[in-house]
Amino acid sequence: MTTELAKSYEPGDIERRWYDQWEQSGYFKPHMDTSKPAFCIQLPPPNVTGTLHMGHAFNQTIMDGLTRYYRMKGDNTVWIPGTDHAGIATQIVVERQLAEQGINRHDLGRDAFTSKVWEWKEQSGGTITSQMRRVGCSVDWDREYFTMDDVRADTVTEVFVRLFEQGLIYRGKRLSNWDPKLGTAISDLEVVSEEEDGFMWHIKYPVVGSDEFVTVATTRPETLLGDVAVAINPTDERYQHLLGKMLALPLTGRQIPVIADDYVDAAFGTGFVKITPAHDFNDYQVGKRHDTQLINVMSLQATILAKAQLFGFDGTAQGTIDLPAAYAGLSTADARKAMLADLTAQGLLLEAKPHKLMVPRGDRTGSVIEPLLTDQWFVAMSKVGDDDATGKSIAQKAIDAVESGEVRFIPENWVNTYNQWMNNIQDWCISRQLWWGHQIPAWYDEDGNIYVGRNEAEAQAKAPGKTLRREQDVLDTWFSSALVPFSTMGWPEDTPELRAFVPSQVLVTGYEIIFFWVARMIMMTTHFTGKVPFKDVYIHGMVRDHEGKKMSKSEGNVIDPVDLIDGIALAPLVDKRTTGLRRPEKAPQIAKATEKLFPDGIPAYGTDALRFTMASYATLGRSVNFDFKRAEGYRNFCNKLWNATRFVMMNVEGKDCGQDESLPLEFSFVDKWIIGRLQQAELDVTEALETYRFDLAAQTVYEFIWNEYCDWYVELAKVQLQTGNEAQQRATRRTIVRVLEVALRLTHPLMPFITEELWQTVAPLANAKKTDSIMVAAWPVAVPEKIDAAANARMDAFKDLVNAVRNLRGEMGIGPAVKAPLFIETADASIAEFIPYLKLLARLTEGSIVTKLPEDDSPVAISGDARLMLKVEVDKAAETARLTKEIGKVSAELEKLTAKLEKPGYVDKAPAHLVERDKAQLAELNDKLEKVKGQLAKLA
Repeated sequence: MTTELAKSYEPGDIERRWYDQWEQSGYFKPHMDTSKPAFCIQLPPPNVTGTLHMGHAFNQTIMDGLTRYYRMKGDNTVWIPGTDHAGIATQIVVERQLAEQGINRHDLGRDAFTSKVWEWKEQSGGTITSQMRRVGCSVDWDREYFTMDDVRADTVTEVFVRLFEQGLIYRGKRLSNWDPKLGTAISDLEVVSEEEDGFMWHIKYPVVGSDEFVTVATTRPETLLGDVAVAINPTDERYQHLLGKMLALPLTGRQIPVIADDYVDAAFGTGFVKITPAHDFNDYQVGKRHDTQLINVMSLQATILAKAQLFGFDGTAQGTIDLPAAYAGLSTADARKAMLADLTAQGLLLEAKPHKLMVPRGDRTGSVIEPLLTDQWFVAMSKVGDDDATGKSIAQKAIDAVESGEVRFIPENWVNTYNQWMNNIQDWCISRQLWWGHQIPAWYDEDGNIYVGRNEAEAQAKAPGKTLRREQDVLDTWFSSALVPFSTMGWPEDTPELRAFVPSQVLVTGYEIIFFWVARMIMMTTHFTGKVPFKDVYIHGMVRDHEGKKMSKSEGNVIDPVDLIDGIALAPLVDKRTTGLRRPEKAPQIAKATEKLFPDGIPAYGTDALRFTMASYATLGRSVNFDFKRAEGYRNFCNKLWNATRFVMMNVEGKDCGQDESLPLEFSFVDKWIIGRLQQAELDVTEALETYRFDLAAQTVYEFIWNEYCDWYVELAKVQLQTGNEAQQRATRRTIVRVLEVALRLTHPLMPFITEELWQTVAPLANAKKTDSIMVAAWPVAVPEKIDAAANARMDAFKDLVNAVRNLRGEMGIGPAVKAPLFIETADASIAEFIPYLKLLARLTEGSIVTKLPEDDSPVAISGDARLMLKVEVDKAAETARLTKEIGKVSAELEKLTAKLEKPGYVDKAPAHLVERDKAQLAELNDKLEKVKGQLAKLA
């Protein structure tokens, strides 16, 4: 490895070169030494359709930082990568591609279509994993999985069969969220309810055998065709006389009863609620309590049926009833129009009031979700499985895992979110009416009996002599994802991986998938392995744009992390942000905003600067407002580190850096101070990483390297290397390289590439090249005994002195190019030790310790017990003019601020923090005015 560092830091070449080398060297693999602690982390498998976005870059910076930290600690470390087959998302992508060729999936048939999906997956499905390499993710690629590969498919089948045999999977006709565009049921979690403008229609339902009528208010009049009752609150005295009476259901010729149920809020609306249990989740529960029929009036395409289907709550079919022929085949929107016209014509529509309502839409398609009765497969959440020795349901096991502290949420307030969902959990609908996914391992005979097996032969053995047909539905994508903690470790076999890596140490994820994924992994893993899947769940915030808006393609405010790494010119950036918009009319507005924010495009920051930026944002907050200017600041930090290392190498290469431990060393208070500060940094960074406070780790690294090492120690070391004796110079060279080498190891989990490149050059000089890569070098362990209190006190006194002299220079208007002599009035002879350093840092020609400062007009500064004066020949006329001008400027500011504070009502009415700020500023200005007047008086 060459020791020559390039003059400037060019991240692109370094990143590509080192990543390939790490991967080829096998550094990403666990060492499987079971005598050492194990550290395992699971990548939340991104959709195979996906590309890297800022959330991934944030999430993966944290995961890789932890993985590199524990690897350097010597733990048996592995990070498991994989991608999710993303049933709905992938099917949509491939169907769109086929549509462009004029092909419909139904024309192809199931087998040919799934072949097309596999084809697409092989060609385009690796985008996100190649982008992960760009971010420096040190995952064990040999363990990469796909949630529909053969191993995962076998695990999914095994889990399904076992759950079915335990009586925990069943098939039933239930109300589900139906996406008519996709033609499948979706989970509650995939439904997005958006507020939209609509109407509340007030409809007359005549009371049979009287002139009376009741008024029902509804936002979905088309569903009245499936009404089975109208409900009132049991305590509503206004309508007690109507209980048990029959109502003529408009447009249908049917009669329905008035019933009483606590679900009805007597104070809301008219006090009457139509009950349509086959098309509303709340009504379903009311209908179940009253044992009504379920009347389904819609097809799977969300059109009105010619004949409504009748069912009992046990799923049994109870025949059909005719619906008005005029509405048959109409979409819900068209049926609504036609029915409202008919209601109006019959005098039954009383009024239509504008109304804001929450409309449920599918998060993938945007189509209105219809609650529909369909045959679905479910996992029982609250039932105890047959022969389960624990006596606990799947949900209870997962609740207990968190309650007992076996699984910890960080921040801990997310426990409340988890428990709220788990304590109100419904049975999990796991079937989807798609073609892409794990086909459910169930078969039916001619009579509809179900046979579940690991394969067709096993099912057939349970149905001798019968002809079987396979279930067409596939499993919810999250079913296979829920098994990841153990499906990636060789389960159901008892493998070394299963023993070593379950539970894993931590799961790093966003709050939006606590229900989708986190809870289900805890349920499935505790149920099948008896162990929790992970010990900690670190929930990080959502990455938003610089204004705090959610990044979305439709807003045109998405930042591609690869563009921050490589840079991108303005034209392609605008093109990228305005292509594929849901609302193309917003393109000019988005283009204008992009041009304003990035007038020259985005410069290349490199991976390390991006990662350090993400780490600095990793607080325990709910959201991250990403400002690319911060990335610019950390690109400068990379340059600073690079240039400091080059300076160190130029000053020590070929010289004695104390590699021979037997030679004498004479450490200055400055050397001892930086060694002590390094110990503190090691303690602080280690604690920050152990507690998932990446923001604090980044802050400590930044402050130590930039402020303490570069701005103070390296500058002071120049003096020691120029003026010290041999033992002193050796000690300084040894300190400057050894502190830098340790600082590089401390920084490596956050900025892997630049630290590897620099470490290869620095480590040999620090006697620290014990491994071929910094990746597998030992994590720095602090030695608190090296924190020298006396050296720290000396350094504090010295810093105070430097700052006092710098303030004097500023007060006197002495430019940085001008050197001046310093007089120090003090009885402390030890201050003489500071003078060589002061000359460099405070730009002095000389420094003299005197018993009394010269009688002079020059200003005096105080530092500890010392009085300081810079002796500069002053042009009295010019200085008088400058100070007079300054007095005028400060007086004007004072006058303006005083007027503001004295304005009637301002102090009482303005926000308190603004008043305090103004008062503080007033005090500062008064102080400044007195000082400047004092200087002017001395000149006179």
